Amino acid sequence: MKNILSIRNKTTLYVSILTFVGLISVITLQSIWLFNTYRLIENNIQKESYATIEKALEEEGNMRFGQTPKGTEIISGPTNDTIPPMTYFYERLSDMGYPMSLHNLDSIAAELLIQNGLGDRYYIYVINLRTGEKLNGIGTQKESSFMAIKPKYFPIRSDYTQVVQLIITNPNKTFLERMGLLIIATIIIMVFVIGCITYQIKIISRINKISQIREDFSYAMVHDMKTPLTTIFTALSFLHSGRLDDKPETKEKFFNVAKEEADRLLTLTNKLLTISKLENKKMKMECEKIALEPMLVRLADKFKVKSHKPVSFEFDLQTPEIYADAEYIEEVFSNLIDNSIKYSKERVDIRISSSKNDLYSIIKVYDNGLGISEKDQLGIFNKYERAAAGSRSRRKKAAGFGLGLNFVQQVIEAHKGKIFVNSIEGEFTEFIIYLPLMVKEL
Repeated sequence: MKNILSIRNKTTLYVSILTFVGLISVITLQSIWLFNTYRLIENNIQKESYATIEKALEEEGNMRFGQTPKGTEIISGPTNDTIPPMTYFYERLSDMGYPMSLHNLDSIAAELLIQNGLGDRYYIYVINLRTGEKLNGIGTQKESSFMAIKPKYFPIRSDYTQVVQLIITNPNKTFLERMGLLIIATIIIMVFVIGCITYQIKIISRINKISQIREDFSYAMVHDMKTPLTTIFTALSFLHSGRLDDKPETKEKFFNVAKEEADRLLTLTNKLLTISKLENKKMKMECEKIALEPMLVRLADKFKVKSHKPVSFEFDLQTPEIYADAEYIEEVFSNLIDNSIKYSKERVDIRISSSKNDLYSIIKVYDNGLGISEKDQLGIFNKYERAAAGSRSRRKKAAGFGLGLNFVQQVIEAHKGKIFVNSIEGEFTEFIIYLPLMVKEL
């Protein structure tokens, strides 16, 4: 079993590591994709911004040239990679007494920016690039955000004593418009991936829990079945040997012990089969009106004789009858009483009451036993619950496989009823059963 646990733990660890690495890889790749896309869009906006200010300067220059005398010619100068041909055009116009109008440039640039989808948050600077002094400026927003787009300068004098720079001060809206679908797709992908990984972790956890329950149940079954089987084998050996032939009382005692232990194993087997049938909806309840008091008195007498500790019963049956399958409902009460005795102190007082409302018969089984913690109450009706909660089982010295309360729940639900537990650890436990007053078909 230790080897199985070790292999399972290692497998879980490897799967967890691979899942974590896969998640980090997906996030990393998605982040790189988003970053590269952002940089590409940023570069495109820079180019578009530069083309926009260049176009605005050209239109503003043409407006000034239109004010010059008819027949005026402007001679260009030497150009290179840093000085475009239009620079000399603007410079000659300024030297001729037709300086650049920032207001005209601002109007033209604003219209072009909106046409090109670059927004309306911008500022235009006129800078002396030699000294770094900002000579003038105009625009809708001077303060820049950390995402501001700053394209290269456009010189309007060949000696770089005046250059124009258009800054898109807050391009967030532009980025969202151009990356919106990508961001939405990324969010959907990430949510899907994280959802799948979360689901995978839940499945792994559930598989581990089921595996643990199966192992604990197998361990409990082997150890708890070993005692009755050993007892049966010992009794049969004595009976078969003939050594008890002259001792009829002892022989009868050994026979009864073997019979009781065999009945115990048969009961467990039938309970397992019944739970399986109930879970698969293959068992039909044969319901009829049942008098509560005779059944409960019979069970009380049986457990008083059977128990090794003092047991007292108190009945408060305001509703004398219930509508249920006689065989299975008696087994339900037997399981609840047996649990009350198992999980009790030196003495156990059991109180069973009944009442009804418009829809249900209500039966309460109360004991002053060890109680059930809030944590254990969450899974008290699960199959093999006590086998899985091995430490609790060993602490309370109660034998069994954790099938009793699951059997109780399955039978009550097959009656279209409900069962709840109310308990305070160390003080009491009370099971509350709701059974329909009358059901034609179950």
